[in-house]
Amino acid sequence: MSLDALRDLIPAYARDISLNLSSLANETTLTDQQKWGCFLACAHTLGVAPLVRHIEAQAATVLTPEAQGAARSAAAVMGMNNVYYRAIHLLKNPDYATLPARLRMNVIANPGVAKVDFELWCTAVSAINGCGACLDAHEAELRRHGLSAPQVQAALRIGAVVHAAGRIVASEAALAA
Repeated sequence: MSLDALRDLIPAYARDISLNLSSLANETTLTDQQKWGCFLACAHTLGVAPLVRHIEAQAATVLTPEAQGAARSAAAVMGMNNVYYRAIHLLKNPDYATLPARLRMNVIANPGVAKVDFELWCTAVSAINGCGACLDAHEAELRRHGLSAPQVQAALRIGAVVHAAGRIVASEAALAA
């Protein structure tokens, strides 16, 4: 299982998504850990079994077990935070923004990998989950760590393409069932 095997699951009508997966796999703006951590965190965010399996297999050739765990943790914690902070942002009543979240998110302070890599993965996941507040917070942190706009954009592109691939793979599985 690998990214090539994942691309084989994508039908001709979505050729652009397959080509984008390939080009993003060869992306050089990010380190391999940053890139494959983004792929992995995004795959776990979507939870589409074939997508997760193929990206896990490819990422395992590059990422340490600690980095793999941190990417999964980014998907997990942002799955919670994106819902909470998006809701706070969308509510018209400003009182909710003044209340402490009272949600455990210790992994953000000590993710087990470089903080900048974890923040990058959280940014890609936040893009998939559509949380503007989290996107702004993580992007600002990335800029403080010295990442450039093209590097942040690369993570966003990975999130967008993995999201599209997951939807396509899930749709094709539904048609085959």
